[in-house]
Amino acid sequence: MRRRGRTAVARVAARRVLSALLGPLHRLRRRGTPPPHAETVRLLLLHAYGMGGTIRTVLNLAGHLARDREVEVVSLIRERPEPFFPIPPGVRVTALDDRLAPRGPAARLLSLLPSLLMPRHEKARHRCTLWSDLLLVRYLRSLRSGVLITTRPGFNLAAAAFTRPGVIRVGQEHVTLRSHHPDLVRRIRRRYRRLDALVTLTRADLKHYRRELKGVMPRRLVRIPNAIPPLAGDVSRLEEKAVVAIGRVVRAKGFDRLVQAWRHVAAAHPDWTLRIFGAGTPENERRLRAQIAEAGLEGKVLFLGSTPEVGVELAKASLYVVSSRYEGFGMTILEAMSKGVPVVSFDCPHGPREIITHEHDGLLVRPGTPAALAEAIRRLIEDEPLRRRLGRNALRTAEAYRPAAIIPQWDRLLAELVAARGGHERSGREPAKAAAFTL
Repeated sequence: MRRRGRTAVARVAARRVLSALLGPLHRLRRRGTPPPHAETVRLLLLHAYGMGGTIRTVLNLAGHLARDREVEVVSLIRERPEPFFPIPPGVRVTALDDRLAPRGPAARLLSLLPSLLMPRHEKARHRCTLWSDLLLVRYLRSLRSGVLITTRPGFNLAAAAFTRPGVIRVGQEHVTLRSHHPDLVRRIRRRYRRLDALVTLTRADLKHYRRELKGVMPRRLVRIPNAIPPLAGDVSRLEEKAVVAIGRVVRAKGFDRLVQAWRHVAAAHPDWTLRIFGAGTPENERRLRAQIAEAGLEGKVLFLGSTPEVGVELAKASLYVVSSRYEGFGMTILEAMSKGVPVVSFDCPHGPREIITHEHDGLLVRPGTPAALAEAIRRLIEDEPLRRRLGRNALRTAEAYRPAAIIPQWDRLLAELVAARGGHERSGREPAKAAAFTL
């Protein structure tokens, strides 16, 4: 016991000596730090050149912020020659690990080694390498001021650990806290307090983060939903006998359950078709096509791959279906509603219930039950007046998620974070009213 006590005293003394030695260095670094500001905003993505809901919504946000600020989207990796989605005017895109460019011997060697920076249970870890780790850390350490918005837990943790004091750090959660592995959640508890703000997409996720980070919260913990991006295509006339589903071909999107449900729909309404838009690994796409064939639904369920013209396809739909096991927010729900298309969705965690009002602008059904999903789809196919009423209400629901309602919330958050650091907004934008953050 005495030895343990002496060790504890020695540790305290060592920390005090280290603090005394490093104190002048920290003060010198602070004096050399530019004043905090939000004139420059950088958004960090895994792969800005790819397709997916997070990429599309982050590019949409970047485009709106670029109207009054210098905005850069930083892509950790680049594996496509051209971006899948158009880059908004005024937004610069930079790739750190350009995997299409020639590499030197050191880069080739380190690219063969697994990432040490990304947590083991980070869903994107398999796409990162030791080389991308070094490039990311070097980039984070190069920043001296402005705002950095990171878009996944691994990036949020890296920003908390490696950015300099002059950078305002804003983490985003595009999935849900409860979808993360317990080991990753423990890291979140340890490091997220170093962020200036954490932004969730849903009220449910905000509640879960408040509970999990009680006592160790960032300066601001807020909910700001995604804004609806600009979409081509007119409002749907709800006349075509077509149902649409959109998403990555991964287990979370539940297309396997949707195909099961469509067997019941096709038996009652063989003249209606289900169109699935999305992309995944070759294995996942092969598995989905095989399931469609095994169910005898070829010609009735069409897997059409990815499309950049989501709005055009939704404008040709009479119904939109969400079969996900979980959703971080459900951006495609809002996109369908913006075209006047009613939505049938599993009542899965967490996004659908926050957007869809049951029997008002869509239908929510018991999660994980293909028969219930099929019954709800059949109901809207067979009841045209109900389908049209839900479609009209869906248009009204979408108005609350237009950029004019969402972007001012970001303006206010950035202004508050700059003020909390003792700086001031120099972009000239008027912050939104406090009500924008009413929870």
